[in-house]
Amino acid sequence: MVFRWDWLRPALAAPVVPTLGPVHPHALTVDLFEATLVAAASECHFLPYDKDRRWGAEKQEAVLVNDVVHHPDHTLIPTLLTRGGRTVKVFAYGQRGDVLDQAAELAGKLAAVHGAATARVVRPLGPETPHPRGVRIQLQDFTARHYSPSVGPVRRLEDWPLPVRRTFTTFAQTMAADGFAFLDRQMRAKGCGPVLVAVLEDRVVGAIGPMEICPDPTGMAQLMPQYFAVDPDARGHGLGRHLWRAAMHWGQTHGATYQLLQTEVGGASDHLCRNEGLTTLGFLHARTV
Repeated sequence: MVFRWDWLRPALAAPVVPTLGPVHPHALTVDLFEATLVAAASECHFLPYDKDRRWGAEKQEAVLVNDVVHHPDHTLIPTLLTRGGRTVKVFAYGQRGDVLDQAAELAGKLAAVHGAATARVVRPLGPETPHPRGVRIQLQDFTARHYSPSVGPVRRLEDWPLPVRRTFTTFAQTMAADGFAFLDRQMRAKGCGPVLVAVLEDRVVGAIGPMEICPDPTGMAQLMPQYFAVDPDARGHGLGRHLWRAAMHWGQTHGATYQLLQTEVGGASDHLCRNEGLTTLGFLHARTV
């Protein structure tokens, strides 16, 4: 399977690559799409710049190479995700009026073939999309502004006294829906980059991390996505903004060129990033079929 860039490029409303997620526009090439096909045939499915490499030895999502639909006016790229029960996702690219119907039909068929409990259609949309839903893709450019150190109660977790550090697990359990229970297990099992935490009354009430920088497909330094949350009982004190700016200061001072973020449209993190001046690159709208 070989992608034709003159077919695919006009269909890319947002810089999203199946199994990799959002990428910087400068990294969006036909080679990147074809690399995901090569990875699907490998034992671990990982590409060197895949953000999921941090969490396991084997990637749990791969392109279903033999089922890719590639035409001049639309492209459908299906993937199979094995984590948490099998899920088929079909990434629908193109402005053709029936592209979503075709993607839904393909997703349903492949879910039956692969014994997947869930089938989804994922539609990347451009930044000019009116009344967007789903996930906003945002770009933080560290060359555009300077971030000062946080003036709030934010430090690396390991810099707090032991009694405070011990409260992180309680916070992680409270914010399990935001991924912190998983992160807490990873920190205990294998370690990872530093986690910045906000503390009130000697307990962790907010966190962002892990703070890690990796090269993107072009070799530029990218600050990896983080888990980010504040305990609902501690909101209203500006801790989210303190955590965010501390994380941006960390990334900038450690040599990151940029960061890509995904925020739920209309959510607290979305409003924060919009107020901080990040650039919207597009949206991801997913629906179950």
